Parts: sequence; structure tokens; C-alpha cells
Amino acid sequence: MLPPMLTEPSTLARSKSSPLPRALTLRPYAAFGLATLVMLWAGCTTAPPVAALPEPQALAATPGLPDPLVTLAGQPVTTARQWNEVRRPELKRLFEHYVYGSLPPRPAQFKASLLGEHHDFLNGRATLKLVRLVCGPGAGPQIDLMVVVPNRRTAPAPLFLVMNFCGNQAVTADDRVPLPRSWVPDRCPGVTNNHPTAAARGADAGNWPLEEIISRGYGFATFYHGDVDPDRPDVSEGIHAWLAGGDPGANRPADRGTIAAWAWGFHRCVDYLVKDPDVDPKRIAAVGHSRNGKTALLAAAFDERIAMAFPHQAGCGGTAPSRGKVGESVKAINDRFPHWFNARFKAFNESPERLPVDQHELMALCAPRPLLISAAEQDQWSNPAGQFEMARAATPVYKLLGASGVEDRSLPPLHQLVGGHLAYYIRAGRHSMTPADWQVFLQFADRHWQPATSKP
Repeated sequence: MLPPMLTEPSTLARSKSSPLPRALTLRPYAAFGLATLVMLWAGCTTAPPVAALPEPQALAATPGLPDPLVTLAGQPVTTARQWNEVRRPELKRLFEHYVYGSLPPRPAQFKASLLGEHHDFLNGRATLKLVRLVCGPGAGPQIDLMVVVPNRRTAPAPLFLVMNFCGNQAVTADDRVPLPRSWVPDRCPGVTNNHPTAAARGADAGNWPLEEIISRGYGFATFYHGDVDPDRPDVSEGIHAWLAGGDPGANRPADRGTIAAWAWGFHRCVDYLVKDPDVDPKRIAAVGHSRNGKTALLAAAFDERIAMAFPHQAGCGGTAPSRGKVGESVKAINDRFPHWFNARFKAFNESPERLPVDQHELMALCAPRPLLISAAEQDQWSNPAGQFEMARAATPVYKLLGASGVEDRSLPPLHQLVGGHLAYYIRAGRHSMTPADWQVFLQFADRHWQPATSKP
């Protein structure tokens, strides 16, 4: 049943010296005073204005990785309180300012409508819920959320929340799942003139082992990223059109990127799921592949209600280093996908070593929650070795917060899961997400969560 109506609004070495450029020491913040800065960034009052941070051209190069456990004031972080009240808010602000852009605001109005509830899904083993999330006021984004929960269980189910590429109908052939009303790329199977046809149903079902997920005691939910914002540079549809007042000729704001918009979509789905009585609100995992993996990591980093994350083969701007020398570079990703990140990120195209953050710090924002970094041997464009180094570099934060990370010094053998709460896995094969990957996801989830289920 529907919950109560929701109406609320390359190998890299760490620098032995101070890892942040001089432009990001106390001097730019002298007007605030350190005590005031800490209060602001701890969320005790309003966040500091964007102008408080230097523009990219004012930053000095730091070839080594920024240290996640050194504040902007140059102070070491040695306690969980320092991390939570000072460093974590700093890093979130830096990522928004220099990389992703600001996440859109939480909608003033939010409503969930049940389109259908079917207890006979998967031959009676699961319940299928079709929920429409309306983000208002006005003609705000509408997200169609497909929720599947096991019928045989003894408690609310832990759940994987997945953002998909082509629409919910591609995940299952069940014709009760609505076709997307939003723009869908023609490269998706069964899509003509950017609209799915009946041929799109179940087109990708072979890569989504729903029966296995349900049999292991987990729920599964998915939404199409195009319901939030289409994967293209313009603002004619989606949340950016809504924020632009519906003006199809408006330019995308320099401080907003599509990945941040998609992360906002994850958060809106969580708004619903934590109220669904069939879902365990403390065991919701974010899952995504490639660009959707970048999004899943950002969503988890910025929302602690997401209790676990699987950013699969997320590459540059996700789980691979911006400073990396293997695979996709900052310039390459910005040239090919200019709408994914904010305008400031493009200022680092030729000099990513000037970035005051790198992706190990986005991983660190998930600590101490379980996080699995997964890669593929032949997916060198996504820099598997660099992803491993990012996991190692985030491990000190996990250890500070009483959790375990990746202690291995070298890339592990294929098909061997290493680490603890922060873990790493590399398999043979190419850039894809397959049922075999889901077996590893389930293994990792079992390690940290034990689903309450009654076996048939």
C-alpha cells in the first residue's frame, strides 16, 4: 500500500606537505574568522556564499592528492566531530562549487500517487508498486518509480534503488509498467523518435536479475534519469526547464549540472521510500552504472539516508581520479558531455591538478557507510587502477570513523572482493553491468545487511 501522502516540501601519490594550494588556506577566509567559518559550514547557519571560494584560475597546482583529513584552514582532522562539523561540510561545498554545481532545491511541494499495486509480480513472489512522484509547485518534474518487494519476508525489506538509462519498461516485460512520457534517446532499444514503443518492454531485462534479488530478501526500485532531466545540454525539459520557468530558450545555469540534478532525483525517491511501510528506511542502497554510477555516488555522499552505495564503473567525475593519466580525462568528459558538470569544472580541463578536491574525497563523504567500488579489467577508459587508488586514499576517513576500508597496496586479482565497509572489486570483461555484477552487489550487501526473510 501507499504510505501516507507526502506533502513536505593512474597511481597517485599523496602530498607530504599541505595538500591544498595556498589559495585555499586561511587567507581567503580572513573576513569570516575561523570560528565563524566552522559554524557556517557545520550547518549552524546559512552556507557561505559561493564568492567566498576562489575562482579556478586563483588556485595553485597540487599534483598530489588533497588530504581529506586536513581542513581548509590547514588543521588536521583527528576526531569524528571535526569530520562531521568542519571537514564534511567543507568538502560538500567544494564539490558543488568546483565540480557538480549546486543540487537543486528541495521542492516546496512533494506528492506521491499510487498508479498501481500488484501482488502477483514474478509469479506471485513479489509485489509491484507503480508510484508517480510529483515535485511542485507548478509543472515540476514527475518521476515514475517502480518498486518491487518480496512477498515472503518477516520485516520491511532492505532495498536497492537504481537509476536506469532507458526507462522502467526496459527492466521488465510486464506491460503494467508505464512507458516514459519524457524524452528517451533513440539508441535505447524499442525507442523511435525519442519515445519508447511496446518493443521497448523488457529490452534490457536480462541484465536485471529481479528474481534473484527478491529471493535473497531484498527489494528493488528503479527510475529513469530522463524523468528528472534529459541527458542532453539544453533545458527544454526536466528540472532545469522547471527551474528556468519553463523557458525553452533559457541557458543552463553555470552553477548547475545534470549529474547534480539526477542526484536530486535519487533524493526525491528516497523521500518516498523512507515512508513506504514495505521498505526498511535504514537500509536503502543507491546503485548506478557509468554516468549513473557517478550520480549514485554523489547522491550517497550528500544524503546520509542512503545507507549503502554501488557506483559501478563510474570513471572520471565518479570513482576515478580527476588527476589520473589513464582513460577519460577532465577535458574529454567535459568536451563530450558539457552538461554533466558545472561551468567551473571546465576551467580545470588543462590543469586538473589545480582542483582542490578529488574523487577519493567524494567516497570519503560516504563514510562510515558501506561503499563498493567496482570495475572491469578491459574498461581502461574508466581507469580501474585509479579507482583502486581512490578507494585506498579514502580509507583513512573510514578508519577515523571506526569503519574498515581498502588496505591492500596493489590491485587485487580478478574476481576477488577486498576491503571492508569501503571495498573494491575488479572483474574480467568490459564496460557493462551484468547479472554477475549483481551477484557481487548481493554478496557485499549480505556482508553488511542481513535481510529478514522467510525461505520458501
